[in-house]
Amino acid sequence: MSVPETGMRLRAMARAGTWTGPTAGVAPGHAQANLVILPREFAFDFFLFCQRNPKPCPVLDVTDPGNPEPSRVAPGADLRRDLPLYRVHRPGLPPSETADITDLWKSDSVAFLLGCSFTFDHALAAAGIVPRHMEEGRNVPMYRTSVQTAPAGPFRGPLVVSMRPMTPRDAETATALSARFPRSHGAPVHLGDPATIGIRDIGRPDYGDPVTIRPGEIPVFWACGVTPQAVIADAGIDPVITHAPGHMFVTDLVDMPE
Repeated sequence: MSVPETGMRLRAMARAGTWTGPTAGVAPGHAQANLVILPREFAFDFFLFCQRNPKPCPVLDVTDPGNPEPSRVAPGADLRRDLPLYRVHRPGLPPSETADITDLWKSDSVAFLLGCSFTFDHALAAAGIVPRHMEEGRNVPMYRTSVQTAPAGPFRGPLVVSMRPMTPRDAETATALSARFPRSHGAPVHLGDPATIGIRDIGRPDYGDPVTIRPGEIPVFWACGVTPQAVIADAGIDPVITHAPGHMFVTDLVDMPE
């Protein structure tokens, strides 16, 4: 199957069920986004949470209640059907996954789209630093950390990070390059020893897939838009709908470095 080159094409394939996997490496240059959908009564608190935690939660778009079209970043799209895979979170239950959330969308549903580090992976590759998850055809590894987010209303909990292994020299280049993408988490939040941020086993990510770390490489960690999935567990909201980790919404925005 050919890799879709635009956000519109990827969304059409997701809606048709012909693209069901992670979106790393698709639609080069187009901004990818994390998704959080919750009832209107919690929307202000979540927006405040994003404002207090801009590294993991850079807001790209927020829909009007009941409207599944993110008109600012993808006119004509439908957030109920245009992602490859969704997660449904209910209090006290493990998340379930589905390819269509039309039956779960409500008249008071508000959707948030948050920037994603997949957006700058293409810039890294163009600089000769091919992210390992792209090289190995895997989902990016993501980890819950001991770093706590700034709370807002019912939203509180740990920062989640994504990891890309690279040499120290490449890490320096990647830091400078990714810093030019503030809407996609910007520069790394940590380089080196995972234990410093509470990660006990780098070979066992909490989300995504493990990747090879070669001799002479260090793990480089970026704030991750899966953070909301870690902070909603105790929020008592039924339900919260998100993207499945690594299965992003691909926008029409051409996200150029700033």
